[in-house]
Amino acid sequence: MNGAVDLPLGQAELSLVASGDALVRRTVLPDGVRILSERVPGSSSATIGFWVAVGSRDESTVARGSTHFLEHLLFKGTASRNALDIAISFDSVGGEHNAVTSKEYTCYYAKVRDGDLPMAVEVIADMLTSSLIDPVEFDSERQVILEELAMADDDPSDVASERFFEAVLGEHPLGRPVGGNPEAIRAATRDAVWSHYRANYQARDLVITAAGSVDHDQLVAGVRSALESAGWDLGAAGAPVPRRSAELAQIVRGEAVHIVNRPTEQANVFVGTTGLAANDDRRFAMSVLNSVVGGGMSSRLFQEIREKRGLAYSVYSFGASYSDAGVFGMYAGCSPARARVVTELMLDELAAVGRDGVTADELRRARGQLAGASALALEDSDTRMSRLGRAEISVGEYVDLDENLRRLALVTVDDVRELARDLGSRPLSIAAVGPLDESSFDALAGTTTATH
Repeated sequence: MNGAVDLPLGQAELSLVASGDALVRRTVLPDGVRILSERVPGSSSATIGFWVAVGSRDESTVARGSTHFLEHLLFKGTASRNALDIAISFDSVGGEHNAVTSKEYTCYYAKVRDGDLPMAVEVIADMLTSSLIDPVEFDSERQVILEELAMADDDPSDVASERFFEAVLGEHPLGRPVGGNPEAIRAATRDAVWSHYRANYQARDLVITAAGSVDHDQLVAGVRSALESAGWDLGAAGAPVPRRSAELAQIVRGEAVHIVNRPTEQANVFVGTTGLAANDDRRFAMSVLNSVVGGGMSSRLFQEIREKRGLAYSVYSFGASYSDAGVFGMYAGCSPARARVVTELMLDELAAVGRDGVTADELRRARGQLAGASALALEDSDTRMSRLGRAEISVGEYVDLDENLRRLALVTVDDVRELARDLGSRPLSIAAVGPLDESSFDALAGTTTATH
């Protein structure tokens, strides 16, 4: 394959041979359901995902937490299967099944032997199309979700991460916690979640991706059969839901500093700013920047903060991209007494890249790290399935390994320096959990501190 391949919503059929002789095919049914597959030579298993392009950012005020709530409820039973039946379907063949809710999509997925793929299609299709959202199960699962949120709230790094995204993204819907909060879950009603389900789980929203040992024609036939059995009219004229606008969101920083005071042994500190949207041409430069700054044991953060100074055990950088916005951040877990100096060191490393750039050797290592990690990840059919889903839902183009490596090779030292300089000029946010002095970070962020 040469170059990226566009995925037009109006194109009914598409076929291409990707790197490693993988056969990628795509079918758009008349009612708007999109089906993509990647047949990988030598595979004996397959991973399948049913995606809906709705996430926590899409929830109305009265339905906060509904997307995550619904993810749980779809495992609780349909007219033909109860929760135990669904679990047994996969356990009895040694398969794995789960779901993930994000800020922009929800995915229900399973990994099975290739001979069990038709079963996985049938069961997940039944869950997605015919969930009962039983009132009794609804109240039972409410408590399960509250326990899940409580577990996350007991993890200082999870709390700091949530507060960091809220601080960077402010009132924008992307800043909201994916799982909602206890107040929203307690207030959620079955009617609100049911309305969310009926409004967003339709043919035009549905994307199905499979990778591994998969025959595309058989997959399409199985999907057709399963959806028609659920009463969907696949012959009805329709079109896929339009992809999200790539016009950059107007982000207003929520807080410069957010401290959650807790008597923990370590301070968990996040510092960063807005990043790049999913289709930004600089996203490959961002991958290189992230690798150099905090992407591994040879990264600047790891070497300076852990190896040379012994100030932290865990320290890294990261990026998150969405259709119209993004986040770039750095994290360290360290002694509360050292939290300020560690934060200063993290900011110093980003500033140094913006000022002086990266070395030719760092650029070479970053390319090698990213190339190797990408190739190794694609040994797993889960990664290939997810890549298809994100390509279809988010950016609207398929990029295979060869094209990914070609784009990485085009990143220059100047590209990385300019991106670091851009990020360093944006409003800064710091979020931390621990027994910290509320005012100690004020000067770093240039404003007053919010404490909780």
